[in-house]
Amino acid sequence: MTNKPMQVKKILLSLIAAAIVPGSLFAQEKYSNEFLSIGVGAKALGMAGAQSAIVDDATAGFWNPAGLLKVKGNIQLAAMHNEYFGGIGKYDYGSFAAPIDATRAVGVSVIRFAIDDIIDSTDLIDKDGNIDYDRLKTFSSADYAFLLSYAQAMKIKGLSIGGNVKIVHRKVGDFAKAWGFGLDFGAQYETGKWKLGAMGKDITSTFNAWTYNTENLQDVFTQTGNEIPENGLEVTLPKLILGASYKTNITKKLTVTPSVDLDLTFDGKRNVPIKSDVVSVDPKVGMEIGYDDFLFLRAGVGNIQSVKNIDQSTSTTAQPSIGAGVKIKNVTIDYALTNFTGSAGTLYSNVFSLKLNIMRKAATK
Repeated sequence: MTNKPMQVKKILLSLIAAAIVPGSLFAQEKYSNEFLSIGVGAKALGMAGAQSAIVDDATAGFWNPAGLLKVKGNIQLAAMHNEYFGGIGKYDYGSFAAPIDATRAVGVSVIRFAIDDIIDSTDLIDKDGNIDYDRLKTFSSADYAFLLSYAQAMKIKGLSIGGNVKIVHRKVGDFAKAWGFGLDFGAQYETGKWKLGAMGKDITSTFNAWTYNTENLQDVFTQTGNEIPENGLEVTLPKLILGASYKTNITKKLTVTPSVDLDLTFDGKRNVPIKSDVVSVDPKVGMEIGYDDFLFLRAGVGNIQSVKNIDQSTSTTAQPSIGAGVKIKNVTIDYALTNFTGSAGTLYSNVFSLKLNIMRKAATK
């Protein structure tokens, strides 16, 4: 006679085993720390992330730290909350930026992307073989990033540079965790109506050192026939982003700013429009229409992929986005609707973000 509780337990343990081992353990290194590819700020996401040349607010710590020099006000705060996969994945972002003087600025950014309240059923079956739902627990699979940013104006007019010290922490309940460290470097150059940008992400490669709580894992993996994972390293390889934008005044109050970013990766061919054994190029195109520095409309296209169909033919998918923003004195509220066509195999997302400029009053004599 089949022991149904034990069958249930084995199925549940198999699901737990799949959940507690990070997906990156089985993925190629080129896709590690992918939560840092999502992007921050509804303004940027409404333009498909084409930001390396034009970012000029507290989100510059993420897109290009050289842009921190353009932060308006004594202090700027930025925040964003978004949910993915029908609310399962929660993405939170907050940042702080402030000038030190006319030629230097600093910033701090925090990112959390997590799936919370995952059911832990490892103790669902008691020692007598009975199912006891009171023994169910929950855990979170969460990724964190902490960016410490610095920007400096150069002697060449219009040129600024910046860098990030990046700390990554990934945690899967009490079962596994990783700490990582990396560096980013960026530059912006402005001449006339042209803005150029360059951003090197993970320039020395970012290494995540994984450790596993084998005491908690042993029973789960033994009963499900899986091999207990060993401590190891996960590597995020460097990426180079090149960008350009051009701002045009249609009228005294109406402006149009198209922007283009090219993401260059060097880890083998990807499913992008331009690829070779040496480099793959992923383009992003965005545009912002502004009225009187008060109202903004945005649109963009990114994540352009070459997909092979079942009949072996090749088709191209893309992820469009639109957005809007309003600035009232020192408060800016931005909105973006990403992937609203449902292409690229992902669900659309409504993104809201907030920016606050804190202006100190000048001291009176």
